[in-house]
Amino acid sequence: MTRKPDTPLRRGWTTGACATAATRAALSLLWGEGAVRRVRITLPRGETPEFDIAHHASGEGWAEAGVIKDAGDDPDVTHGAMIIARVARSAGGVVFRAGEGVGRVTMPGLPIPPGEPAINPVPRQMMEATVSDMAERLCESPDIEITVSVPGGASLAQKTWNSRLGIKGGLSILGTTGIVRPFSCAAWIASIHRGIDVARGSGLTHVAGCTGATSERVVQGLYDLPDHAMLDMGDFAGGLLKYLAKHPLPRLTIGGGIGKMVKLAQGARDLHSGRSQVDFQGLADALDLPNLKYMNTALQASEFAGENMAKWVAHESRDKVLAMLPEGVEVDTVVIDRAGTILARAGSQ
Repeated sequence: MTRKPDTPLRRGWTTGACATAATRAALSLLWGEGAVRRVRITLPRGETPEFDIAHHASGEGWAEAGVIKDAGDDPDVTHGAMIIARVARSAGGVVFRAGEGVGRVTMPGLPIPPGEPAINPVPRQMMEATVSDMAERLCESPDIEITVSVPGGASLAQKTWNSRLGIKGGLSILGTTGIVRPFSCAAWIASIHRGIDVARGSGLTHVAGCTGATSERVVQGLYDLPDHAMLDMGDFAGGLLKYLAKHPLPRLTIGGGIGKMVKLAQGARDLHSGRSQVDFQGLADALDLPNLKYMNTALQASEFAGENMAKWVAHESRDKVLAMLPEGVEVDTVVIDRAGTILARAGSQ
């Protein structure tokens, strides 16, 4: 199990905060204040961090600046990426464009409509506020086009869930607070929520949440589901089920390996090995097999108990899922081994 460091974890900044800082520096260059080396911005909750400006460029009627994304101690795929904002006059108001490495929304259900650059609402608001503030201070027109770029962003986006959310061609410019809090799991759970939103917006009636790549492959093949029906649940069964309870879809399949599914069957909502454990005594009692209490792993218990344990896990985990969802949602479960062989199923088949 990976342990968190004993010292406090260092927070970082979202791509939206970096894009806002880059926009401020680019406007300084466009509007005659020169190439500044540091800028201060105001985040949605009032914090006022400073950012180093790592890149400047300008030409006839445009200027740009770049900030290197610092995600702190969070394992963020965009850590170290350059976030560039280019500014130029617009025909009216603040207009956003997707530059290199920034994706475009192609499916309904996200907070940004199809056809728009994948720059989320709060980063847009932050950049608009920066334009308004600087335009008023420098007596300039706030009619500005902002093109956000992330060199190499298309490659980085392959390590995210953007393609399943209908974001094509690159990364999203994200953030609701401007701050990345290390290992908060908030980004993963937010992606699950957006996946559900996209599924609903696309009119899907059947989605699946799986604990890992192998179970996902098995379930997707079993039901011939499209990619955007596959919700990246991972360990966060609770995050998926709580959101589906408020935003239900007609049918849900939950798939996973026996080790994580037995924890779900026993009532766990976070299936990570560091945050929930198999209750072997409870398993022994449920299956009336006393020797199960001496087992060390779910796989060892499964090999000892055989098919009966897999069936119990499938049915009990389905019952736990049903208990969290509104009446009328159809639920089935699929339990696999490490090789991807189906050990048991419960519910619709």
